[in-house]
Amino acid sequence: MARSLTPLIYHPCYSELALPANHRYPIGKYRSLYQQLLALGVPESGFLQPAPVTAAALSTLHDPAYVEALCQGTLDSKAMRRIGFPWSEQLIKRSLTSLGGTLLCAEQALQHGLALHLSGGYHHAFYAEGSGFCLFNDLAFAALSMQQQGVGPVLIFDLDVHQGDGTAALFTANSGIITASIHCEKNFPARKQRSDWDIGLDKDCTDASYLEAVSQSLDNLLRWYQPELVIYDAGVDIHQQDDLGLLQISTAGVLARDTLVLQRCRDAGIPVAAVIGGGYQRDLNALTAVHLQLFKAAFAQQGSGLWREIET
Repeated sequence: MARSLTPLIYHPCYSELALPANHRYPIGKYRSLYQQLLALGVPESGFLQPAPVTAAALSTLHDPAYVEALCQGTLDSKAMRRIGFPWSEQLIKRSLTSLGGTLLCAEQALQHGLALHLSGGYHHAFYAEGSGFCLFNDLAFAALSMQQQGVGPVLIFDLDVHQGDGTAALFTANSGIITASIHCEKNFPARKQRSDWDIGLDKDCTDASYLEAVSQSLDNLLRWYQPELVIYDAGVDIHQQDDLGLLQISTAGVLARDTLVLQRCRDAGIPVAAVIGGGYQRDLNALTAVHLQLFKAAFAQQGSGLWREIET
């Protein structure tokens, strides 16, 4: 498997969405993360810019009527409130482009062994409805696209603090795409779906027990299913300072988790497409610092000196 500079996927539109004042979603984190990586020495040539997914392509995963209503701005107001964003053309552009980013990330991972997407993790989107800031499910779309190209099994390893309920529901009848979620049990969504592998952690879970759950889960899943690709949701809303998380994982714990996942998969010869997932600290600099731990783990794995520049 070729090992070169880890491909990084990013588009400026990720942070170009105008939201109401005091909106809960930290839309600026994508640009902040990109700028921090440039400041650390990542060259602009290290970033690949994705193209948006078409509505027709997306309709292979989601209800075509739902896709059309969202893209045309005719989805009813109750459904938009469930998603959590006001409708705009820019919202659709960034959503479709982010899906294209996770797809490109998966394609690059198959070529290079590892690729990282500076967005993604929209796992609360179901077949015909969105929820929790998720319009369309990029994890599911990338996995299904890879399966249609003959890759499989595909493991979606979701370590966001919230259960990947939409992803689980979408693949209930698809044995070639394995869904796994390790999340805070007493957190959104209130109604959980059934993944192929679920672990609901107690509130205030700390580093040691969390890392044990991740380690044992990943070892079992890799052994049982022998995936040809892992799509990894590296959400940092598990962090002890996250406003929506409820777990007590330190920054060092986040780094240890990401290092564990990337190293175990590399040792097994399995490509990893990683997305940054959730993270909701209002302090954008603090939030960016936690998201950077995924990149620190990746840079250390590839032997790049850049990892020494990222604080834990």
